[in-house]
Amino acid sequence: MRIKLKDDFDLRKIAESGQCFRWKACQDNTYRIIAAHRVLTAKQLFASGELELDCTQAEFQGFWRDYLDWDTDYKSIRNRVSTKDHFLSAAAEEEQGVRILRQEPWETLITFIISQRKSIPAIKTAVETLSRRAGDRIVGGGEPLFAFPTVGQLRALPPAELAACGLGYRTEYIYDAARSLPEEEKSLYALSRLGDEELFHALTAFKGVGKKVAFCTMLFGFHRLNAFPQDVWVNRILGEHYPQGFDLGRYAPYNGVMQQYMFAYYRAKADARAPQGGR
Repeated sequence: MRIKLKDDFDLRKIAESGQCFRWKACQDNTYRIIAAHRVLTAKQLFASGELELDCTQAEFQGFWRDYLDWDTDYKSIRNRVSTKDHFLSAAAEEEQGVRILRQEPWETLITFIISQRKSIPAIKTAVETLSRRAGDRIVGGGEPLFAFPTVGQLRALPPAELAACGLGYRTEYIYDAARSLPEEEKSLYALSRLGDEELFHALTAFKGVGKKVAFCTMLFGFHRLNAFPQDVWVNRILGEHYPQGFDLGRYAPYNGVMQQYMFAYYRAKADARAPQGGR
């Protein structure tokens, strides 16, 4: 099916924004996306301003529309940026098309626990290995594909196998999270009823979850668009461009969207400056 794009939307920018780890770039502006025991191939048709998806209208309406946060008006959010804020203004203009996906809270919590002190390619490798060792095989498609493991599947995985997924010291944190929840990961959805401050405290109660992981889980797993995660990249941005502090009150309740613009823009510029082969 094809859908006409009427708002900011860019598959590549979403894929490279550091919020999702199971998007795989294919050829011709095409991405394979694995989410919630489903697989989607999405292609951006820039000439016609359309998005081509290999799903039915019913599948799009039933799952992918919400996952892609289709109904949020990102153009109006981006237009909130003050032209006096030169860095954020440039970032929002360059990175328009980034959207905050509505990801599953359990997967988001665990993947961001894994993300600590790891590069994005290393995170993706660890998440894929973990899914292959413990997750359900997804029916359909050519190559073997696996869903992210449930709470019960991670709990049942022998410690040696979990450690073999390249998780390092994070292995203990993941086991602790799996043991502290009921069998179904849906139990995390119960936290959705909490306010932002209560949700933050509930997430930091998990072993190994500090401010950054909690805010990332809030933003990408619970769609709390005001959450403002601060990793090494954002801390550099704040130090270089906002030495007096970033005005969170100015852009509430969309500070998380602003953070994504800044993160993606700054990291892209850093990559462009880096020598070939890494930084």
